[in-house]
Amino acid sequence: MRPVVLCFSGLDPSGGAGLQADIEAIGQSAAHAAIACTAVTIQSSQQVFGFEACAASLVKAQATAVLDDLPVSTIKSGMLGTTDNIAMLTKLFTDQVIDNDTPFVLDPVLVANSGGSLGDEKTLVSAFRQLLPYATLITPNTHELRALSGEQDLHNGAKKLCAQGAHAVLVKTSHDFDSGDIEQYLYIQGEMVHKSTLPRLDGEFHGSGCSLASFIAGRLAMGDVLIDAVKAADSWITQTLRAADAPHPDDTQAQLIPNRFVRF
Repeated sequence: MRPVVLCFSGLDPSGGAGLQADIEAIGQSAAHAAIACTAVTIQSSQQVFGFEACAASLVKAQATAVLDDLPVSTIKSGMLGTTDNIAMLTKLFTDQVIDNDTPFVLDPVLVANSGGSLGDEKTLVSAFRQLLPYATLITPNTHELRALSGEQDLHNGAKKLCAQGAHAVLVKTSHDFDSGDIEQYLYIQGEMVHKSTLPRLDGEFHGSGCSLASFIAGRLAMGDVLIDAVKAADSWITQTLRAADAPHPDDTQAQLIPNRFVRF
């Protein structure tokens, strides 16, 4: 069958982010998505109201059922929600339940685009650092990069995360500036190896980060090297955002939902 990406992610009832974004993005990458659900959130396309995390034992049982059954080629994690869930995933790597050669895309979700909390930030940051040595790629937004690295400068932050064990870091400036093009930098083992410039589109988008990370994971599962996977994801995410759905077309401040089924 198609290569499988096993995603650890939460349920977003609006379908804009979380596990639905993972499934759609990975499908568009030509791989197959399997999900270990980490939390059920209460959110719209505009706001997070709360969430209830799944017990780590339940998440582990979901994951091991998939690992025992399907040809998992890549792991991707998004919202984990609790330190117990992060510790559980770390232990799957340390115990070799997940082969350490398996590509792992870590999207270290701390808050939603709307600003809603998806877990206690201080404790999540500490726990996420334990996962860094297993990460083929970490895809933080600017807030997450600064929180994890303790550095205000994004480039220094990327280098620090690599020094702490991450193989590669994708630096995204989309949350840092209000005008001009979006710049992305790929650091591998502390060295900047690729820069891409993407057009800044009007509006805010619900689920763009989930989608980008998942598409990269899908392309890694399909056999792309990391730089090629990032380049393919850049092209794809730009088109999904250009064609985004507007749940509240009369509200210019409302978040848009990426159209992950757009053809280009």
